[in-house]
Amino acid sequence: MPGNARRPGATRKAGSKKGPTVGSGGQRRRGLEGKGPTPKAEDRVYHKAHKAAKRAAGSAGAGRPGGGAAGAKGRGPARRPRSATELVTGRNSVLEALRAQVPVSTMYVASRLDSDDRVREALKLALERGLPVLEATRMELDRLTDGAIHQGLALAVPPYAYADPRDLIDPELPGVPLVVALDGITDPRNLGAIIRSVAAFGGHGVVVPQRRSAGVTAAAWKTSAGAAARVPVAQAANLTRALEDYRKAGFFVVGLDMAGDVELPSLQLTDVPLVVVVGSEGKGLSRLVRETCDQIVSIPIASIESLNASVAVGVALYAVATKRAG
Repeated sequence: MPGNARRPGATRKAGSKKGPTVGSGGQRRRGLEGKGPTPKAEDRVYHKAHKAAKRAAGSAGAGRPGGGAAGAKGRGPARRPRSATELVTGRNSVLEALRAQVPVSTMYVASRLDSDDRVREALKLALERGLPVLEATRMELDRLTDGAIHQGLALAVPPYAYADPRDLIDPELPGVPLVVALDGITDPRNLGAIIRSVAAFGGHGVVVPQRRSAGVTAAAWKTSAGAAARVPVAQAANLTRALEDYRKAGFFVVGLDMAGDVELPSLQLTDVPLVVVVGSEGKGLSRLVRETCDQIVSIPIASIESLNASVAVGVALYAVATKRAG
């Protein structure tokens, strides 16, 4: 055999030529064919939408958590209530909510709880109302409350029932009407603190916008220390229009702002129905709300720093209450 022909592998065997083999084109065509429509995200087990749908289906069929009998201290796996509910946590907040007959779907009590007068009264009120009382471990309560300070007690309450802004115009309310309106307050803890101040100084209610505003959530309940059960909170579809309605009803609308025309100690219109409007710390009062106010009032302070919205409301309400009492 001449040349390198004797070297192993120098000659090709039959059928071993380079390039595609017979029939490979058909295989590649099949590989390029479509496999049908892409499954929905909910049908793909690895997709987060599938997991979310599975969780939703599980919670819909779970029913009431724990399965304990109403009014009895049951024991079972504590599940977080549906997202439509809110959790009120902490012994003071829970007790105030029960005293005020706030609607409650479930009460959670930590196992091996160190009892005190608040816990005993809370359990007594819950049993008198026939509320489901479920025992849960500390770990379960931490999970239910997303790590909030619960002190061993928590209430699952339905969504807050907002009043209508016109309900606060009721002439039969005791005393001279005093309403606080919030413009752009988005922190529920600020809302809770304001509700508490309104309750402390004899205010008749709080008005918040439907959009871009904090609502009465569990955080607001907690900060209000139960005052949200006594002070109605009204929700306005349009805050400017609601303020105009108050003006037509005989209210004097006062806006709080650092660049006010009058300083708070000089405010004389405290013996008439009054609406005090406060804006956010960063932006203050919006243009339309400012233009709707009858007067812009400032709080004199020693430095150039602005006051927190809830602190400003507390100072203003104290000044109004002092003048009315005097």
